[in-house]
Amino acid sequence: MPLFDLSLEELRTYRSASTEPEDFDAFWSKTLQEAREHDLDARFEPVDTGLTTVQVYDVTFAGFGGHPVKGWLTLPAGATQPLPLVVEFVGYGGGRGLPHEHLLWASTGRAHFIMDTRGQGSAWGGGGGTADPVGGAPSYPGFMTRGIDDPENYYYRRVYTDAVRAIEAARSHPLTDASRTVAVGSSQGGGITIAAGGLVPDLVGVAPDVPFLCDFPRATTLTDRHPYREIGLFLKTHRGRTQDALRTLSYFDGVHFAARGTAPALFSAALEDQTCPPSTVFAAFNAWAHDDKAIEVYDFNDHEGGGPYQQAAKLRWLRTYA
Repeated sequence: MPLFDLSLEELRTYRSASTEPEDFDAFWSKTLQEAREHDLDARFEPVDTGLTTVQVYDVTFAGFGGHPVKGWLTLPAGATQPLPLVVEFVGYGGGRGLPHEHLLWASTGRAHFIMDTRGQGSAWGGGGGTADPVGGAPSYPGFMTRGIDDPENYYYRRVYTDAVRAIEAARSHPLTDASRTVAVGSSQGGGITIAAGGLVPDLVGVAPDVPFLCDFPRATTLTDRHPYREIGLFLKTHRGRTQDALRTLSYFDGVHFAARGTAPALFSAALEDQTCPPSTVFAAFNAWAHDDKAIEVYDFNDHEGGGPYQQAAKLRWLRTYA
């Protein structure tokens, strides 16, 4: 696919037209307050994986609504002192997978926590094991329109709340250093990372790669790829509900969380990415509030972005922060 979005020069100054709700902060403060009324109940069960360089724990904690959410905590074998912590969120349709799929960050001497995404984990990788027990109004198959009738009901309200609770759960383990916590993720995981960066005030860094869930007004009209296309197909049937849907989505737009980012950030974008168009990524990057921010740009890549090159960039970048 040739270049289809704005030029790189235009991307560097692009700003989203997404309208921030007046009660955005109040909505999220209330949401997290309600979640914290449930005991975090973080449980860490050692797992025999056959791996000798790491120790893995099967984690369960209480997310949105007190619902049980799964994760893996992976530590370098023999760790005895609290370690810098990398919390990772996964891409659309994936789950926490199997422990041996996630060895990079523990191999650097850091603690690594990966959150299962509720209701997902059936499209690729080693799968997932976290249910989403909350129902919703009629939606297009997938996750993008589940509960889109109202922000209170929207699917990503639960996921973003889970993400904040995942950070709290990972930090509760005695071998993680809460003061040196970084959030990372790619695609959907990148969008969740941006949300976490706007909701958790004391992270030391965030690294969202080719992030999804940003600049909904542009994304839903620029690309015909899924998952954004789920929204268009829903509105194709539910005529006349575009503004209502955009209002709900505005509470979950990465652009508005980015405006509250308080940590250094390393983003990535790919100029031929039709799944998460580069302008939507730059919309969040340009809105990111912390001055210490950078973006890696991959000019002839689609949604794979920088792949292993971006992993190497993150390894170099993270040395400064955790």
